[in-house]
Amino acid sequence: MCRNIRTLHNFDPPASDEEIRAAALQYVRKISGFAKPSRANAEAFDRAVHVVAEASAELLGELQTAAPPRDRDVEADKARARAQRRFAA
Repeated sequence: MCRNIRTLHNFDPPASDEEIRAAALQYVRKISGFAKPSRANAEAFDRAVHVVAEASAELLGELQTAAPPRDRDVEADKARARAQRRFAA
């Protein structure tokens, strides 16, 4: 999985449409190998991003969990701490 794609399920507030689209864009970029498609491939690329975003939003809407929602700020702090330990000189 691409490291730039973040978990979007079970957060308070829920993932926004923008976050879902950004994850879809990263996914399509990863599998296509294009950061920015050529004009010849732009329509197919954009259509794929749209379809993946719709499927992701549907999935996130249907997932259920008994766990309490996670806080984005707390999770970001944890990620920064992990990165600091990982890349400490």
